[in-house]
This record gives sequence, structure tokens and C-alpha cells, in this order.
Amino acid sequence: MCGLSGYLNNSRYFVDHEAILQKMEQTITHRGPDDSGTWCDATTGIGLAHRRLAIVDLSPAGHQPMQSHNERYYIVFNGEIYNHLKLRSDLEKQGSRFPWRGHSDTETLLAGFEHWGIEATLKRCIGMFAIALWDKKEQSLTLMRDRMGEKPLYYGWQGDSFLFGSELKALCAHPHFKKNIDRNALCLYLRHSYVPAPHSIYQGISKVVPGTFITVSLKQPEPKLKTWWSTIDVANQGIAKPFSGTEKDAVNALDSLLMDAVGQQMMADVPLGAFLSGGIDSSTIVALMQKQSDRPVQTFSMGFHDKLYNEAEHAKAIAQHLGTEHTECYVTPEDGLAVIPRLPTLYDEPFADSSQIPTFLVSQLARQQVTVSLSGDAGDELFAGYNRYNITANTWGKLSHIPRPLRQLVARGITTVSPHAWNRIATVLQKILPTLGSLANLGDKLHKGAGVMSSDSINTLYLGLVSLWQDPAAIVVRGEESATFLTGNRPDLKKLNNIEQMMLLDLLTYLPDDILCKVDRAAMGVSLESRVPFLDHRVVEFAWQLPMEYKLREGQTKWVLREVLYRHVPKKLIERPKMGFGVPIGRWLRGSLRDWAEALLDESRLRQEGYFNPIPIRQKWAEHLSGKRNWQHQLWSILMFQAWLEKNHSRELIH
Repeated sequence: MCGLSGYLNNSRYFVDHEAILQKMEQTITHRGPDDSGTWCDATTGIGLAHRRLAIVDLSPAGHQPMQSHNERYYIVFNGEIYNHLKLRSDLEKQGSRFPWRGHSDTETLLAGFEHWGIEATLKRCIGMFAIALWDKKEQSLTLMRDRMGEKPLYYGWQGDSFLFGSELKALCAHPHFKKNIDRNALCLYLRHSYVPAPHSIYQGISKVVPGTFITVSLKQPEPKLKTWWSTIDVANQGIAKPFSGTEKDAVNALDSLLMDAVGQQMMADVPLGAFLSGGIDSSTIVALMQKQSDRPVQTFSMGFHDKLYNEAEHAKAIAQHLGTEHTECYVTPEDGLAVIPRLPTLYDEPFADSSQIPTFLVSQLARQQVTVSLSGDAGDELFAGYNRYNITANTWGKLSHIPRPLRQLVARGITTVSPHAWNRIATVLQKILPTLGSLANLGDKLHKGAGVMSSDSINTLYLGLVSLWQDPAAIVVRGEESATFLTGNRPDLKKLNNIEQMMLLDLLTYLPDDILCKVDRAAMGVSLESRVPFLDHRVVEFAWQLPMEYKLREGQTKWVLREVLYRHVPKKLIERPKMGFGVPIGRWLRGSLRDWAEALLDESRLRQEGYFNPIPIRQKWAEHLSGKRNWQHQLWSILMFQAWLEKNHSRELIH
């Protein structure tokens, strides 16, 4: 795991290119504390910079920037190619002979680009990566990103300089960078809690979309985009040619695929471990790791004294059964609060998934003992694990039979009773009828449900359920919401049923832009490499070949994945209600964080800065403080932008 940065511009603007490159790479030292390097060619205007976290081949032979054997290419690379030794063997079998300097995957990549070309090499790779490749012959720069978006990569023209890097802070360090906030991207952020690709929070700066590469040169300044792997195509092909074996065949095939993916991702020349929450996904990964390890795998989990948020007891039970070397840490409110001032620097652009806090804390815990940690991310998106998939489909199945005007009338009736009053009703009902089960936050749930009852399709219903602010353009001053996969730029998904469409949209948006971003920044913030075996593209492709009944069965999610896990862990240790990975932000905002939040949400301050309409924000803040509503997620999105603005923008840049 590493960090990269650089630029391309007209050579007459080069004054002190070495100093500029060093300044850029020093902003991302946390991504690679073990080594650094720069390379530039003033005659062609290219500069590359790299920070190294040594994982494979710890020797100087893995130093970057690295030049190819034929001296045509220069590369800076962030990530891991898990099958790179197989690629070396394939190159040799095809007659290529390279005087290998070491055993780094960077050197393997360069040899592949020499022999097979860029796209053919990428298609052979199993791994996660962001790559910048300078072609000296063509005098062109190519930026590449892995299939699912595990590794970040930003780029864009700023004046006469084309800038790129693993994190925005590296681009900001270049003297030509202009910190002009994109208000349309800010609207997208308020809807999603993240800025979706290809957008960034800054005007003129984009993210390389997963599964694509772009090529740019001084002769061709407009970046040329090429899709080399498409999640949409994989989904459509999987649905068109589904898995035809028996249930047992499906479980065996998934078990074998995951075993191989996990085994490959255990490749490291440094200590390695895993995050363990005790849920289905992380437990499966750890079980398959332990199966292939001759010593106890090191596992890590966070605990909370609040039982609504605590999974540590379940993780401990799984660890004891599997025989891992388990480390857990119970987080106090003070521990969580201490992370908050670091968030604007860690996440580099506004990011409001509050599980960023425990993710950072568990990464910090793991880094004390290991340099690489595997995680169970993406199991939900691939195997229909989110409850919202079933709930949305079932809800629409019922709502669609009710005339829309009648639904609107019912919604108005629900919202005439305050959430606080609904919660009081729920308390009384639970005393009278304890068999009803949990009715926690009934008022908020009813009001949110009422907000989407008038939806004209399942697409708008799902958009409403996953949106923080239903009308972000009403909050952002002079902001207009750009079209995304969820809002007006929807791909052709006619071959997919309703649940499959939601799963695919999450793979395209929520997974790379929220989950993977969250884990990458939190882990790299403490110089920890995080790996995601479920995102081995062979697993992704196989998951899309499985019919829906192998994922959702009789109301149970992730059926086939559970069957794999039950081969290693007793069912009784797994079967329990799904929990999120979060912190009690709502309560903190009424308590320890109240003064901090009040200062950031001050009405005069909001008006002076000029980004937000303060009236709806102040209204939600007052309702939250009173306890009438729980607006924690909406308020957190505003607070994270405000904290980011305060940290990254001096007053003279705010307009």
C-alpha cells in the first residue's frame, strides 16, 4: 500500500519541480512511511512522486518511481497485485525474458505493460490498485483504477498543470491548485453523505471511475477515458447465463473461490491480521484465513459499552471457536470524540458516514500489531445482505397497488403526529403487547416512511430511503444537483429484478464512494493496508451468476454465504439480528459535542460563509436538541462539511 502523486505541464513553467514533487508526496506520508521517491523530466513536463508502505519485497528493489526494463515506462503504483508471480510465470512461458531486479509486483506490472500492453495486463491482474504510468515514447500519461474502486485516484487540470494523486491533499500542495468548491458536488454530498465519482468537492477535479483508465498528454489535454472492466456488464452477463448447478455445487464453488481469494490476499512480507466484527462477512474471511494458516490469525474488534452498538462479544465468541489471537478494545465516548478533530484531514473532502470513527479506531488498534488487515466488506452488496433491499421491494409491492393520491393522504396523516408522540405511543404499546418486538424510534421510521409513500416508482422509493437530505438544492446556496446513477443518469438495468438493481447500484456508488473510501482513509491514516477478499473479481462475477434464491431465501439474507460459513463456525454463533457499525452520534450531539456543533451551525456563520441556507439546518438542530426528532445523520453531514471547511480553507478563500 502506498500513495502516489504528480503532474504534467508545459516545461517552461518548471521552476523548482523537485521541491514541488516533494511537497506533494510529503502530504501523504501516512500512506507510505517506509520510503519516498520522485522522478521528473523537465523537457516533457512530467513529474512523479511516491510514498511507500513496504508490504511485498521490502528491499530497495521495490523502490518507486520505477522504470521499465526497456526504459519506455515510468510508474508509480498504489495497491497489490495478488497473482503477480503467476503473471511472471506467464510472461516467461510466452518467451519474454526479463532480468528481474526483485520480486515486487510493481516490476511485474511494468513487464506486463511492455509485453501485453496496458489493457491486456490490467485484465490479467487480480488485485487492487491505482496506477500512474508515463509512456516516454508517446509522451502520454495513463491513470488506472482497479475494478471495484478499492484504491483512490484524483485528477484534473488546474490552469496549465494536470495534477493527480491518491488524495486531494497532494493536489492541493501544488502551487497551481485552486480551492474552488463545487456547489453541485456539495448537493450530491448532502444527499449521499459522500461525493460520488467522478465528482470531487473541487471544481475541475475528478475521480478516476472504478474499472477505467484515462490517458492525457500535452498534445491531447482532454483526458480520454476507456472502460476496461464493467460491473454493469458483469451483472447483465451473470443474469443472462446463471449458475446451473445444484445448491451444494454453488456452496462448494463459492467456498473454493473465497478460499483462493483469501489465500492470495494473505501474501505479505510483513505481519498480517483481520478485522473481526462477529458478523457473517468478517467471520467468513477469518475462518478461511485460519484454515490456511499454520499459526493463530491475529484478529481485531472494537467494543462499545452501549449494547445497541456492541458486537465485540459476538466477535470474541467467533475468535475463541476459530482459535485466533484476538485483540479487542472497548471504546469510551472520550475515545470517539478524540477522533473527530482528525476527520477533516483524514478524509480530505467532506465525508459523513459516522462509522468512520470506529473504523479509524479499529485500524489504529490493528496497526499496533500488524501492517496488513483483511476485512469482510462487500458481502452485503454481493449477497443481498442489506435489509433495505427486501424492505424496499416488499414495500413497493404493497404501495404500488394503492392509488398515489390515497398514499399521499395517509402520509399527511402520519406526519400530523410528531415523531415524539409516535414514540410515546410505541412505549405504551410495548407495555401492553410485549410480543410486538422492538419499536425503537418508531416516530422517525414512520416519518421517513411517510416521506417516500408518494413515490411514483421503486426507483424513487429507493432513492428516498438512501438519501440524507431529500432536496439538497434547497439547502446549498446556488447549488444544483448533478445527475448520477441514482438521479437521472441511470444505466440500462432492464434485465435485473428490483432487488438486483438496488444491489448493482450500491456496487457502483455506495460501496466505492462510501465503504471503500471510509476504510482506505481510516486504515491509511495509520499506515495500515486493508484488503477486501470479497472484491476479487472472480468472486464478484460468480456472485452475479447465482440466482436470487441463493442469496435471499425465506426472508434470510446471504443464504449461500451462510452455508459456507456454517462449515467452519456453528450456526448458533452467527444467527442474530444484523447490527450496524456505528457510534451514538445523536446522543453525543446533545451532550459532549453540543458546544462544538453549535459553533459550526451558528446561523450568522452559515450566512457569512454562504454555502448553506441556515433556516432548515437550524430547525433540525433545534428539533434534535429537544429530543423530538433524531436528525443525527442530516446534521452530521452539515457538521462534517463545516469542520472540513474550517480545517482546509482560510477565511479569504470562503466565498
